[in-house]
Amino acid sequence: MATESNGQELTRWTIHGERVVDDTRRLRLSIASVELPDGVKFEQYVLRMPKAAMMAVLDDQDRVLMMWRHRFIIDRWVWELPGGYVDPGEDPAATAIREVEEETGWRPLNVEPLGSMQPTVGSADAENLLFVAHGAEYVGEPEDINEAERVAWIPLDSVRDRITKGEIVGAASQVALLHVLAFYR
Repeated sequence: MATESNGQELTRWTIHGERVVDDTRRLRLSIASVELPDGVKFEQYVLRMPKAAMMAVLDDQDRVLMMWRHRFIIDRWVWELPGGYVDPGEDPAATAIREVEEETGWRPLNVEPLGSMQPTVGSADAENLLFVAHGAEYVGEPEDINEAERVAWIPLDSVRDRITKGEIVGAASQVALLHVLAFYR
């Protein structure tokens, strides 16, 4: 990081204000007035969303639990890891466990954190907290019938090919799965 002799950061952008365009339970859209270090000023949309938690559930047959679902915004059918928004005051690991159970009918076991990521850091604050579970027990049909067309255990060996084919496009799913492939096998 470049700094002047007095320790000031030379490339830090200055935010002169932010006006809210829309504020709902699931997002806050605003326009920020920004000044670059060279003095150029502009406005930029900023999206702020609640934290989300997502989990890669692995079994002893080298498979991962995934959901086949339609995403209307991109109008595509895709494979995703289960997950959802963290409720205020809720532990993110508890969110991930709850979401897996509600969306798939499986209760994750032996949960540990993988890390966190920001999918569109240049324009949004939408932290995704990633977890991995080693094992799960089936507890019944998914509670939430609106989430997935199909729930399946996908061979980890097929993940790279599914990403290449465009079947796994979600940033958090890709990051968690690639992390699992790199460090948990």
